[in-house]
Amino acid sequence: MRTNWAGNLTFSARRVHRPATLEELRRIVAGADRVKALGSGHSFNDVADTDGDLVDVRGLPAGIDLDSAAGTVRVAAGVRYAELAAELHAHGRALPNTASLPHISVAGSVATGTHGSGDGNGGLATSVRALDLVTAGGETAAFSRDTDGDRFDGTVVSLGALGVVTHLTLDTVPAYEVRQRVLTGLRLADATAHFDAITGAAYSVSLFTDWKAPRFTQVWLKQLAQDDGHAHDPGADLPWAVPAEGPVHPVPGMDPAYCTPQDGTPGPWHERLPHFRPEFVPSSGEELQSEYLLPRAHATAALDALAVLAPVIAPVLQICEVRTVAADRLWLSPAYGRDTVALHFTWIKDPAAVLPVLGRIESALAPLEPRPHWGKLSTVPAGQVRAAYPRMAAFAALAAETDPAGTFRNAFLNRLLDA
Repeated sequence: MRTNWAGNLTFSARRVHRPATLEELRRIVAGADRVKALGSGHSFNDVADTDGDLVDVRGLPAGIDLDSAAGTVRVAAGVRYAELAAELHAHGRALPNTASLPHISVAGSVATGTHGSGDGNGGLATSVRALDLVTAGGETAAFSRDTDGDRFDGTVVSLGALGVVTHLTLDTVPAYEVRQRVLTGLRLADATAHFDAITGAAYSVSLFTDWKAPRFTQVWLKQLAQDDGHAHDPGADLPWAVPAEGPVHPVPGMDPAYCTPQDGTPGPWHERLPHFRPEFVPSSGEELQSEYLLPRAHATAALDALAVLAPVIAPVLQICEVRTVAADRLWLSPAYGRDTVALHFTWIKDPAAVLPVLGRIESALAPLEPRPHWGKLSTVPAGQVRAAYPRMAAFAALAAETDPAGTFRNAFLNRLLDA
């Protein structure tokens, strides 16, 4: 049996394929009545499950082809961000942002709208300039921001509904350095009163709490290094918290050696923007995850609502992370059309205890226009999820046009797209 990374889901596929070439992948897709692609398996729900054939794209050639003149990189779908980042940095290029985990695959992260943090930073999918995929019947298709316009915006965060992505072309920027520091002891009242100042204090900001008290245990500040080389404390303008006494891990009790450097020294972007080092088990390893993305304007109301539920949340929580994401125009991006605040929960690995708490959280956040992360646990009814996306009908039409026989449909997509 094959499970996802957390082990909370056993895939129901009849067969699992690991094609080594594009032609082999095309034959598999052409011969399947139902098929889904699988990347690094870091989703916590059935978004990538199928009762047909499962295709592990990590067996395809792991190409990373940099076009220095265009400032883009073409990368194979199964490549992890850790591998891509190291290659880009070696050639003086970078991505604008990364997720907290460098262990996840590029295609899977993009397809589910995964993001990092930063008031001015879009989700990972906003870097996509073009993509190639194998469609139903084993044909190949290419979509580009430059030639497909608005339609392209419907193909990027696609939940695997359009085909098996084989390559993505990403915009890159010149390589840069980042300093990372951690503050502690931020009271919830100060966080809500000064939310804009706190999230704007660095290039990327993450706030962590275990909800055992009305405060944030840690504030991670990832600041672009100063050109003059002088030391800079990104927390100098944040009088509501104090510097951590040493390296920390977001999850209490975990070894901070698993985390990226926090001593304020400048280092390569890909060694500071993620929270975790690629050579170690990410996060705690024994966990479940949920995330809800809301309009940034509702950040204070959302935090206040969670504070009321703290006695319910804390007993089953490992850690909660609050981040911000810039608005984008990708149809199924959780940040579509609105600057966003993301409320992420890392739970104990006990679905029976966690799922009722999700229901309580979702009810409390319902008036605040939440969108659940596509790859994480949620009990929000599919109808409510559909209603949260203004371009959902257009996406359903695009999926029906691209895959009229429903080759890439699964239970997750059937719930979402069948009104």
